[in-house]
Amino acid sequence: MTCIVGLVDKGSVYIGADSASVLGWTSRVTRLPKVFQRGPFLIGYTSSFRMGQLLQHSLVVPAQGSSRLERDDMRFMVTVFAESVRTLLKERGVAKIEANAESGGQFLVGYKSRLYSVMSDFQVNEMADGYDAVGAGAEYALGALRALRGTAPAQRVRKALEVSAHFNMAVCAPFFVRVLRG
Repeated sequence: MTCIVGLVDKGSVYIGADSASVLGWTSRVTRLPKVFQRGPFLIGYTSSFRMGQLLQHSLVVPAQGSSRLERDDMRFMVTVFAESVRTLLKERGVAKIEANAESGGQFLVGYKSRLYSVMSDFQVNEMADGYDAVGAGAEYALGALRALRGTAPAQRVRKALEVSAHFNMAVCAPFFVRVLRG
């Protein structure tokens, strides 16, 4: 159900999303934004509209601490941000528990000039090449992001979404790109 594309360029994080709402063989265009800013976080989601709505309207993440240990951004994303998401999804009935394992959904997060991916098991990752994609059309978007190196970042994200939509029926225009300035 969708394609979310993100990249980091000169300290700014760009995240783009499509507008597909897919159920089985039916695909329609939604008005719900799949990319938005919530406090210091730029978030683009796939998997569940309910999850995205909770992230957009209900997510509360404590501020990052100032001690040397607390200033580590990855540690903060893993121990504070992801746990805040996990708790929210569990409390609101979105997280699933199967075989004693919790799962949520997938999304990209821009925070402090860095791009993170949060997977359905609440794992937080950061790709070394500075870009990532999640959703049904992710593979096509990743190929386009690689091929479009040197292109202006917002245009690169939009083109990656266009390529993804061309090859994957679960991705469609209009496309929206948001920027978190570093």
